[in-house]
Amino acid sequence: MTEVKAYGAQDKEADLKEMTIERRDTLPTDVKIKITYCGVCHSDIHTVRSDWGPSMYPVVPGHEIVGEVIEVGDEVSKFKKGDLVGVGCLVDSCQECSSCESDLEQFCLNGATWTYNSKDKHTDGHTFGGYSQEVVVDQNFVLNIPKNLDTKAVAPLLCAGITTFSPLHHWGVKEGMKVGVVGLGGLGHMGLKFSHAMGAETVMITTSEGKAEDARRLGADDVLISKDKDAMKAHKGSFDFILNTVPVSHDINPYLELLAIDGTMCMVGAIEPLPDVHGGNLISGRKSVAGSLIGGIKETQEMLDFCGEHNIVSDIEMIDMSSINEAYERVQNNDVKYRFVIDMESLS
Repeated sequence: MTEVKAYGAQDKEADLKEMTIERRDTLPTDVKIKITYCGVCHSDIHTVRSDWGPSMYPVVPGHEIVGEVIEVGDEVSKFKKGDLVGVGCLVDSCQECSSCESDLEQFCLNGATWTYNSKDKHTDGHTFGGYSQEVVVDQNFVLNIPKNLDTKAVAPLLCAGITTFSPLHHWGVKEGMKVGVVGLGGLGHMGLKFSHAMGAETVMITTSEGKAEDARRLGADDVLISKDKDAMKAHKGSFDFILNTVPVSHDINPYLELLAIDGTMCMVGAIEPLPDVHGGNLISGRKSVAGSLIGGIKETQEMLDFCGEHNIVSDIEMIDMSSINEAYERVQNNDVKYRFVIDMESLS
């Protein structure tokens, strides 16, 4: 075991502070990574605060990891020392169930191992995330980072990027389709970039007129103000696909009316009960409401390669590790455009 510096919380009421954690020795199929950048995700905050059920403390968050390979195990064939790599939300799975065999490790039927706050089979404890100097991960859960991309702005692609790319990819978004993106935040801004790059007519759907200019900069062809009843009526029945990134419970019926026949709205933000859905909004048009998590490792690599081809990264604000508690407050107040990324050198 190796001791490394990290930042984490000892309980749900505590600020994040510097601490020391242990990383396992490098096993034959392992890759040891010096972490250079780590994104800040709203999931980090939810886990630190036990919003999704009791967390295992101490919590060391961070699942948007970019770094340099500093050591590889004897059986590693995919990576070498010095490679630029990434680690997202997953660090292990059973590799044997039907989901894993279909490259859907995020839906592992025996339980995926998440990058933090998940049972760790190697230590009999729980996993620690990327708010740390180093991480050791099996090579099958490590990703190649295209060298042409701005490295620090790649980090949020490992969660916000794949969370939005996966449904757009799965539902076959392409040129000739009309796609709506609901909510302009960490997820929504990536949804706009991906949909635009896939060739679809891309419409930002928002309650705020003040977000129109930025939405167009990010790739929106049009902006639909959802509070404008006349505008909503004009777009009724015209969307092939809607990506809903709103992170809290809300009425989805007005958006269902926007869908064309056989249209789908996919939820990626609100992990909580939603108000009643009017059955008529689904039946009268053979419409669907779906959900999507992240993607598997294969699809995440495809997403990174797509970003390399189209020069897509997240819009970010850099912070030092010591500013993380302030950053958490700002995330909760929607005061960031559009993702925080920690310079992990500041932990040294």
